[in-house]
Amino acid sequence: MGHAKYVVETFKNTKLPCMGKYVLLEFLGSNIFRAANMDTGKELTCKVFHITRYWESLAAYFRVPANKNINQIVDTVFGDTMAYVFFEHCYGDLHACLRSIKRFREDEAAKLFHQIVSVVAHCHDYGVILRDLKLKRFVFKDEDRCYLRLDTLEDAYILEQGVDSLPRRHGCPVYTSPEVLQAESTSSGKAADVWCLGVMLYTILVGHYPFNDMDLSSLFQKIKRCKLSLPDILSPKAKCLIHNILRSDPLERLTAREILDHPWFCTSALTGNAGGDASECCDQTVPNIPS
Repeated sequence: MGHAKYVVETFKNTKLPCMGKYVLLEFLGSNIFRAANMDTGKELTCKVFHITRYWESLAAYFRVPANKNINQIVDTVFGDTMAYVFFEHCYGDLHACLRSIKRFREDEAAKLFHQIVSVVAHCHDYGVILRDLKLKRFVFKDEDRCYLRLDTLEDAYILEQGVDSLPRRHGCPVYTSPEVLQAESTSSGKAADVWCLGVMLYTILVGHYPFNDMDLSSLFQKIKRCKLSLPDILSPKAKCLIHNILRSDPLERLTAREILDHPWFCTSALTGNAGGDASECCDQTVPNIPS
């Protein structure tokens, strides 16, 4: 209690920029700051938006009901031209964690991936497409790295009148779905989100992306061909799930809700390394791929 009081008094006496009862401690890049509540000392993350972009950027938050695996807005402070939106503090993202440990055991991966898919299914139920899904967008909400949440619903796409069609949009290249690379100007947003789920699942289990090449043209050709190489260290049920997600035809992919019902999540055999050493398949680590 004494330490907390000292921290609060320190914040109140600081010359750092303050927004209402919050102090901005450190600029983290782009529009993001590390912040703290001056009354409680609790650390938060602050994202800054121009007033003209606030409602548009965060529109999905007003469509999708709160979910324990989505980073919720704690508070918003409005200035003359800017909106300061405060979110709960996180403990690193899944991409950085994977780079440090190479890959997850299947039992660990199943617990984390179930949380990821639950978020996507929840958003799809309310007509929201997440777009640009990737490992970096999922952050840990505890220091033990057992529980994940989506970092934000910022810039998610809201389907018009339930029609699952949206303009093509390239995000991080290794997560691009085959149909996005075709000539059509629109594609299924839900199916594209599911493809990204497949890329994430493969990556956390194997230790590298399913389709990877430093040359973008070669990478996109590999994605179009959609020929997967699944190492023997994976269990049959894990292979089955990956094959049913990473299908070139979006109509043949499982939906997010169907993924949650897959037997891989409930098998009692998911203990230990599920049949092999990480060195057997980790011929490359997960690189930092620019968007």
